[in-house]
Amino acid sequence: MNSSKKILWTIFLTIFIDMLGLGILIPVFPMLVVPHSVFKVTPDTWTTAEGFIMAGWLMAVFPLAQFFCTPVLGQLADKYGRRNILAFSISGTAVSYMLFALGIYTKNIPLLFFSRCLDGASGGNISVAQAVIGDVSDTKSRAKNFGLVGVSIGIGFVLGPFIGGKLSDQNLVSWFDAATPFLFAALLSCVNVFLILKILPETLKEKKTNVVHLMRPLQNIIKIFMNKNIRIIISANFFFNAGFTFFTTFWGVILAYKFGYSQGGIGDFFAYIGVMIILAQGGVVRRLSGKISESTVLRYSMILTGVCLFGYFMVSVQYVIWIYYITPLLAISVALTRAFNMSLLSKLSTNATRGEIMGMNSSASALAQAIPAILAGYIATTHVTSTVLVGAITTIFGGLFFLYLFKDRVNKIK
Repeated sequence: MNSSKKILWTIFLTIFIDMLGLGILIPVFPMLVVPHSVFKVTPDTWTTAEGFIMAGWLMAVFPLAQFFCTPVLGQLADKYGRRNILAFSISGTAVSYMLFALGIYTKNIPLLFFSRCLDGASGGNISVAQAVIGDVSDTKSRAKNFGLVGVSIGIGFVLGPFIGGKLSDQNLVSWFDAATPFLFAALLSCVNVFLILKILPETLKEKKTNVVHLMRPLQNIIKIFMNKNIRIIISANFFFNAGFTFFTTFWGVILAYKFGYSQGGIGDFFAYIGVMIILAQGGVVRRLSGKISESTVLRYSMILTGVCLFGYFMVSVQYVIWIYYITPLLAISVALTRAFNMSLLSKLSTNATRGEIMGMNSSASALAQAIPAILAGYIATTHVTSTVLVGAITTIFGGLFFLYLFKDRVNKIK
């Protein structure tokens, strides 16, 4: 195996283990606030609405911390190398999972918030991993290699929610509880750190010597508006991610609250989404890579995602089977959007600026996850499924924004 393939497969495993850890949380998280759940951590005196609001904020603190810290980690990765920063960020994730498990055991809500903040603050691993892929990719392989990220995310989401649902199922093993999946995720993160230090070589050939700017997160938001194409791509991606966050933040809660799913059922459904994403990456993204321009794909994939979310909103309890029919189309549209968006941003950057531009995109994406998560908690107090409707509208708007404003001119940002 040549050096480039070795690096790609190491990053594949790194992202897979990281997403497996995140996926494990999906089926358990709703059970922490859903009424009558044996895993509920909110006080009995709280109303359901108060639990939903708390869940929204708990989901939001992770991306908020990412917003302020990921760009700084990106600068450190450009200055000190990808490998060391990647190992550091995943180590923080391991500690955060252990603290979250302790917070569940003790029903300590402040500790739950602190652990999610710690995970977000150290969670620059995906953006650094994307920079590694950009380092070793050429024009023809760029979209295909970024599609590999989608495959690893997909596999992580197949096994992660499934494992999370089973590791929290006391009917399988009596001592399993809501904290068990988080302890397992901590163990996986430790394995991830070992793989990085043992296998991954440094891919950054020219390290920057610039001073690290702690105010870079705010500077990133300003910089986004300085280049027209970057501004349009990242802004459209902001609306896309915001809309999708409205959906993902409370979809697990909707499955439990509206459709009566257990944590095992929630895990199985998200595992099904993961299978569809894998098939979409292998059967659609890789086939289109290098044959159709990134901008052409993005003009339609974003809008299609919004249409799928609207379909989820329309599904009634009597026709719940339709959520399984809609999912393959959603997986294709999401896989195409994520892979070709990253490919287009990478194409518009140089080796020296790729980390910075990925950091700018990560800052916008973090805000796109934080703001909707907070709003979704309040929207859910009126009707929990309204979060999906708002997500559909926001995502379609992002697609229309890109469709009408992006001009297909590729000029590298130096």
